[in-house]
Amino acid sequence: MVFFVNRLINSWVIVVELGRDPVTKKRRQQWQSIKGTKKDAEREMRVLLTSLETGTYLKPTKMTLGEYLERWLRDYVQTNVRPKTAEGYVNKINRHILPELGQIPLTDLKPSHIQEFYRLKLESGRVDGEGGLGPSTVNQMHRILSASLRHAVKWGLVGRNVAEAVDPPRIPRNEPHTLDSKDVNTLLEAIKGTPYHPVFHLAIYTGLRRSELLGLRWRDIDLDMATLSIVQTRMQLPGGKSFFQEPKTSKGRRQVALSPSSVLMLREYREQQELQSIMAGWVITPDSPVFCYEDGSPILPDTITHVFIKFARKVGLHGVRFHDLRHTHASLMLKQGIHPKVVSERMGHSTVSITLDVYSHVTPGIQQAAALAFEEVVQTA
Repeated sequence: MVFFVNRLINSWVIVVELGRDPVTKKRRQQWQSIKGTKKDAEREMRVLLTSLETGTYLKPTKMTLGEYLERWLRDYVQTNVRPKTAEGYVNKINRHILPELGQIPLTDLKPSHIQEFYRLKLESGRVDGEGGLGPSTVNQMHRILSASLRHAVKWGLVGRNVAEAVDPPRIPRNEPHTLDSKDVNTLLEAIKGTPYHPVFHLAIYTGLRRSELLGLRWRDIDLDMATLSIVQTRMQLPGGKSFFQEPKTSKGRRQVALSPSSVLMLREYREQQELQSIMAGWVITPDSPVFCYEDGSPILPDTITHVFIKFARKVGLHGVRFHDLRHTHASLMLKQGIHPKVVSERMGHSTVSITLDVYSHVTPGIQQAAALAFEEVVQTA
């Protein structure tokens, strides 16, 4: 039997009679308090009855979302997630999720709580109080909440993942920022003679990610065969600590062909590095980082980012990021008629469709060129 007990004006308690314990013969009851109207309580009662009948009922726990997230970070994230990704989880949870949602009991968390949380973050979510967060940042929080609650379901702590019933904000599509060949040459000319010229040159001529470039060792480069191999990446945490890790996907672990100018540049750079190492008292080995300072210490990812911005501004390329060199490499290849599959392989994309989707702004020109080429073949036959 199920009945309500009116406790306060806006509070109800559902009492479910579960019969008598077969061993102790004592009466068994399940109580659940509900805040809101009688209709709210009746709706919750139907959910409760369904879960009891299907065997999916989970007894309400006093564990808060904040306490659960601490457990999830400790028991799952720490051992199963890459360090840089885990650092991002901790940052978003501590700075945004815990202050707003952390005190809510895990079993009381509702889609409406999360939906309102997203709205508030979009309106005024910046920690410095200077407005709202972008849709991309709020989407990252959605992925964290959804992933954590998915494990809560697997661990038997909640009956469903309420984040799946929430609509995260849509992320506006932004076309990649790319340079033309004139801008590329202007930039390389400005950087020539600096310790950063080799890494910027290779970024433009190979399309490698920052982490892939700085993960290169001399053993990964075969100048005779004009190839380099991506087998590790160098990552950097917010505190400045850097570390190596394997590429995220099997496609990321790849071999990339080098242009003649890149081979020549790397040969000259290697000779220069050998002279510098002798003067500084260190020895180049196959495991030495390709891109380093005169004392052999590696160039760090954040340094590359800051130095690039400085040089880009110097030549009037405001708003251009180091990662845009990767976009530039892919876009210029596609415009030259290189097959998208080849471009995808060089970029380390998991599928060709990703390449075509990211660089869709280039494909209309390719389509037009294909139409003109076909017409020329037919008309000259």
